[in-house]
Amino acid sequence: MPLVSMTEMLNKAKSEGYAVGQFNLNNLEFTQAILQAAEEEKSPVILGVSEGAARYMGGFKTVVKMVEGLLEDYKITVPVAIHLDHGSSFDKCKEAIDAGFTSVMIDASHDPFEENVATTSKVVEYAHSKGVSVEAELGTVGGQEDDVVADGVIYADAKECEELVKRTGIDCLAPALGSVHGPYKGEPNLGFVEMEEIGNLTGVPLVLHGGTGIPTKDIQKAVSLGTAKINVNTENQIASAKRVREVLAADTEMYDPRKYLGPAREAIKETVIGKMREFGSSDKA
Repeated sequence: MPLVSMTEMLNKAKSEGYAVGQFNLNNLEFTQAILQAAEEEKSPVILGVSEGAARYMGGFKTVVKMVEGLLEDYKITVPVAIHLDHGSSFDKCKEAIDAGFTSVMIDASHDPFEENVATTSKVVEYAHSKGVSVEAELGTVGGQEDDVVADGVIYADAKECEELVKRTGIDCLAPALGSVHGPYKGEPNLGFVEMEEIGNLTGVPLVLHGGTGIPTKDIQKAVSLGTAKINVNTENQIASAKRVREVLAADTEMYDPRKYLGPAREAIKETVIGKMREFGSSDKA
């Protein structure tokens, strides 16, 4: 199946009461594991690619070609979107779209509101002309993800969210409501009251960044309030690294990367399958 944008899969998820996982790509094994999990679970999936991860793998074009090759070789039949995570500028979003990405996030949340609207509108205009979906962010999601570092959490303002959606025509919105990138220190504390208000005011599918470590009950509540996309990366990275350490500790003479990256791939796949079931996207393709 060819790559698709996120629009249809997220609108369907929102109306049917589940969320689609965005799982970030870090290398070939992550990509293999996530696609295999999606096909086995018959789940739609979003492949998230940060600018840093794209650089690590060679560039946007390389990532797209790798994904397209695996879709063909693995005979993938479920909907797959390839999404630029935290695009830093119009130029980066355009570069990703021109390379074959089917979805982009423009993160101008650190800019003044009017500037965010202007940048996001420009991205939407170009993306929509190519059939590509757009995600934007308001407020500050704490923690660090690749090149994106944010001190503390600043909640998104509901009225600004409504205005941003109306004025830009984005397909989904990531309002910062207490989640963080990376592992949590203590219990996550999500702003469900604000989430419900933003969901009602904007009418678009909402996105939850920093999905690692959020309790299932909170995930389910977020989904019931219109969250249709949940981003996960740290959990897969932790599972992968743990398995590599175990394998190498058990055999200190091992040197063939396939012998330790293969088990790491299995660990990622198991984690992704667990998330798909938790988010309710299994058997929704």
